[in-house]
Amino acid sequence: MRLAHCSDLHLLSHDGARWLDLANKRWIGVMNLLSSRSRHYHVAAFEAMVEDLNAQGIEHVLCTGDVTNLALRQEFEFARRKFDKLALGPLDVTVIPGNHDAYVAQGVPLFSETFGDYATPDAGWAWEEDHRHSADDILHWPIVRVRGELAIIGLSTSRATPWFTAYGSLGHGQLKRLRHVLLDERLSGKIRVIAIHHPPAGNRARSKIRGLRDHLAFAHVIAEAGADLIVHGHEHVDLVETLAGPEGVHVPVRGVASGTYFHNKPDRTARYRIYDMAGGQITGDHVRVWDPENRRFAPGEPTRPVDAAPARQQSAI
Repeated sequence: MRLAHCSDLHLLSHDGARWLDLANKRWIGVMNLLSSRSRHYHVAAFEAMVEDLNAQGIEHVLCTGDVTNLALRQEFEFARRKFDKLALGPLDVTVIPGNHDAYVAQGVPLFSETFGDYATPDAGWAWEEDHRHSADDILHWPIVRVRGELAIIGLSTSRATPWFTAYGSLGHGQLKRLRHVLLDERLSGKIRVIAIHHPPAGNRARSKIRGLRDHLAFAHVIAEAGADLIVHGHEHVDLVETLAGPEGVHVPVRGVASGTYFHNKPDRTARYRIYDMAGGQITGDHVRVWDPENRRFAPGEPTRPVDAAPARQQSAI
């Protein structure tokens, strides 16, 4: 099994957008686009990534959010057209939302409308709506998609947050359902990969402005139920952390840089990561990095193997 992980694509298209659409928090994003983002995030990089993914024998593609910039309908539809060029199709491509996909309240339903079949759970894994849910709950998540020995568990941390903030949260209900999924006997022997947008471990998780508000509660779930790999985006850099799992096991937490960024920073140049899996284990991983001169992706520098992640632990207390 070959799993590819990309994130934070920020695919830019505002064709047909009205000024009225921007009369809210999107003004901050517009200023960001005018000042830097539109120059540094390149649609051409994702187009090249799609070609590369189609040629690498990838069996599943996982995107951990921020397919848009301002959560405009035009952006979602533009991003959807780009994703539809992946040969695997929605059944073997999983997309979860990021904070930019929920930049304003309308973003969440727009994501569901345009990318719903890229985030559809397998039969038997849909959640019935619980009218007793708390106000902080994000309904219908996590999603579970089992592909051979791989089990992808997609979470949503995406909320419309106040101006000048970009934090995320899971909510009590989603965390409860995550624990249920991880302990479900149907996933016994599977490689359980959790996909989340915000980093759930390390200093960045603790940020009040950009972090994961309930990262400690998430750590409690992992400590009890475990996982084989947790992947995320949001910070636009490669990150390596761990969380404590059951019986002293360290669960690797891996962040990936943006899939479309380029601004003369080698460690942040557009990339995606491939994980190789066999025999119920992750056997290796490597990155492929965009070469802007030749407009293609090529092998990047070797990365630390998943099973050699440092033994830094996120305290659950």
